[in-house]
Amino acid sequence: MLANFLIGLREGLEASLIVSILIAYLVKTRRRHEIRYVWAGVAAALVLVVVAFTVVTIVFDQLSFKAQEAVGGTLSILAAILVTWMIFWMRRTARTLKRELEGQMADALALGPFALAIVAFLTVGREGLETAAIIWSTIISSTTAEPFVGATLGIVVAVVLGAGIYRGAIKVNLGKFFTITGYLLIVVAAGVLAYGVHDLQEAAFLPRLTGEVGGLTNLGNQAFDISSTIPPDSWYGTLLKGTINFQPNPSWLQTLAWLGYLAIVLPLYLRKPTPKATPVAQPASGTARR
Repeated sequence: MLANFLIGLREGLEASLIVSILIAYLVKTRRRHEIRYVWAGVAAALVLVVVAFTVVTIVFDQLSFKAQEAVGGTLSILAAILVTWMIFWMRRTARTLKRELEGQMADALALGPFALAIVAFLTVGREGLETAAIIWSTIISSTTAEPFVGATLGIVVAVVLGAGIYRGAIKVNLGKFFTITGYLLIVVAAGVLAYGVHDLQEAAFLPRLTGEVGGLTNLGNQAFDISSTIPPDSWYGTLLKGTINFQPNPSWLQTLAWLGYLAIVLPLYLRKPTPKATPVAQPASGTARR
């Protein structure tokens, strides 16, 4: 629930900020009467996300167990990739997002109201589909409604924050917010990736590495087993499972995937973006040298 709340909060805030920028641009350019086209695009994007989520879920329920594990594992790995892309994309474009969106709006205004709705539909729809793809793998693997509730609460809080930021009632350091949530989501994505590996091993689509120990699970290749220390059904075991997809008895391949992901992604995220070099003005031709 907490992991999905965090994902819903971050993705929802991104979408809320995008809508706020689009509306603020129309207000600034004295085109309030065209705001309704932005909301039409947002509504169409939400409908698309709900329909896509529903269709995928219905199709998934018709599959065999092996096929479900294969599809679920593949989508979990894709979700981890999406989370990673989202983190680095926002870090790279946060400073220029407003300028880029306003440029798109200027072009759309020249084309007409329908183009405004398309801009809103594409920008919000992308965020919505990303969110649906990320949380879908955790929702289908859970027997409770907590993942869905967590994501919904995160989106609701994000919408409230977005509205407050737009009206100037809430002051949030967005740079720090996205940086801190970026670190948390990297750990979440590592767990989602490991869970995807688990599903693909159960579907026999990934090899089972050697290194078997006592108390074997159905995967037959545990790296370790600390179930007695952190019982899966305990409150703290459930908390770790729900937040970072922690498993007390992972396979060797799961462990390697988790460690390898963190070893690669964390250093890249810690590295500060290289600032663009400012071109040095050259003296005009014919200028006398001192």
